Amino acid sequence: MQVTVETVEGLERRMRVDLPSEAIQEQVEKRLHELVRSIRLPGFRPGKLPLKLLRQRFANQVEREVFGELVQSSFAEAMAERSLRLAGSPRIEPEVHPATQRFGFTATFEVLPQVELVPLTGHVVKRPVTEVTDADLEMMIERLREQRKTWVPVERPAQSGDRLTVSFTGTLADETEPFAGGTAAAVPVEIGAARMIPGFEDGLIGVGTGETRTLNLSFPDGYQRADLSGRAVRFEVTVDVVAAPELPAVDETFARAFGVADGDVERLRADVRANMARELKTRLQARTKEAVMDLLAGSHQLEIPKVLLAEEVRGLKEQMRESIGAPIMDLPDSLFEEPARRRVALGLIIGELVKYNGIKAEPARVRAAIEELASTYEDPKEVINFYYADRKRLAPVESLVLEDRVVEWVLSQVTVEDEEISFAQLTDPASVGTAGT
Repeated sequence: MQVTVETVEGLERRMRVDLPSEAIQEQVEKRLHELVRSIRLPGFRPGKLPLKLLRQRFANQVEREVFGELVQSSFAEAMAERSLRLAGSPRIEPEVHPATQRFGFTATFEVLPQVELVPLTGHVVKRPVTEVTDADLEMMIERLREQRKTWVPVERPAQSGDRLTVSFTGTLADETEPFAGGTAAAVPVEIGAARMIPGFEDGLIGVGTGETRTLNLSFPDGYQRADLSGRAVRFEVTVDVVAAPELPAVDETFARAFGVADGDVERLRADVRANMARELKTRLQARTKEAVMDLLAGSHQLEIPKVLLAEEVRGLKEQMRESIGAPIMDLPDSLFEEPARRRVALGLIIGELVKYNGIKAEPARVRAAIEELASTYEDPKEVINFYYADRKRLAPVESLVLEDRVVEWVLSQVTVEDEEISFAQLTDPASVGTAGT
C-alpha cells in the first residue's frame, strides 16, 4: 500500500492511497470459493456450481465489496501510521482501473488541531461567594405573593402598578381611519409592565373609570410590524375598569397553595429557603465554571476544523428551535458561529486536559450527582434506577462530572479570589457572566 498525504489548506488534508491489486484479487478469489459452497442456482447441486460461471456472474460484485472494505481498513491504517486524528467524515473518491489492475482512492478530510496546553500558574479566577440571607428569603416570599396577587376594582385615578381594562382606537398621523389592527376592546393594560409601546402605559396614569384620554405617541424604530416602525400615532383610549393589585396574606391558605399540605407557614419558609440554597449552589458553580472556561478559551489559540464548526452551528440552531417549541425562520449561520467556535475550542482543550492529566469521572462522583438530581423528585429511588437502567443515560451525567473535575483541576492551578456577591445579583439574568478572570 502506497500512501501520500498533502496539506490542502489549514487543517484540510488530501490522502492518495494505491492498493495492491494482488491483495484485492486474492480476496476476490477467496470469497468466490466460499460462495461455491453457499450459493444456490437452478440446475446445479449445492457446492457443484462451476467456479468459471460463478466468476462470470459475481466477480464484479465481490470485487466492489472487497475494494470497499479495503478502502475503509487502509484509510484507518494510514491515519494511524501518520498519527492523524480525523475531525469529520472523509470524502472518498475511488480510482478503479481493472484493465490496468490499478486500484486506489483519494480521501479529502480535516484533521484535529494539535492542542498545546499552556501553563495556568499566575492566572486569577474570581469565584463568587454568597449565602441566602433573611432579607433574600423575604424578597422571595414577596415574589410568591406577587404570583398570587388578585385585582380589585377601585374608584380612584389610575396609578403605577394598577391594571386597567381599556378600549382604544389608533390612527396614524396624516390619516383619518384607524390603521389595521389598531382597534381593540377589553384589553388589560398593567401600568409599569412595559408591554405596550413607549408612553402608552404611563400616559394612562391619573385617568379614571369611564374616562377617555388621547395619547400622541410613536411606534419605536424596528417595531415588529415594519409598516408601523417609527410612525407617529394617536390613540383614543377609554378606560373601562381601574383595578389595584391585592397581595395575599402569608397564612395557611397561602402555604397550601405552594404545596405545604398542613399549611405550616414556617415549613413553607424552610422549603423556600432550601430551594433558594439549591439554586444558589447551582448558580455559584455555573458562574465559577464560566470563569474557568473563559480562562481556558482565552489562553489557548486553536484553528477550528470547519466540519466541527458546521456541526456545532447546526446543533445550536436545533437547540433554539427546541427551546422556542415552534418552527422558526432559518437564521444565518453567522449568528451562531462565535458561540459554536468557543464550544468546539473548549471541547478540544478540555479533551486534552483530561487526557494529559488523567482526569476521570469517578463512579462515586457520578452516583452523587445523580442522587443530588434525584433528591428534587417525589421518588428519588425511581429516578436513580432510571439512570442506571441504561448505560447511555449515564453518559450526559458523566460528561458534566468530568467538566466539574476539570474545573476543580484548573482552580488548583490558578490563584482563586473570592468575590462577594448578593443573592439578588446572582439570580438576576442581567448580571450572569459578569464574573471574570
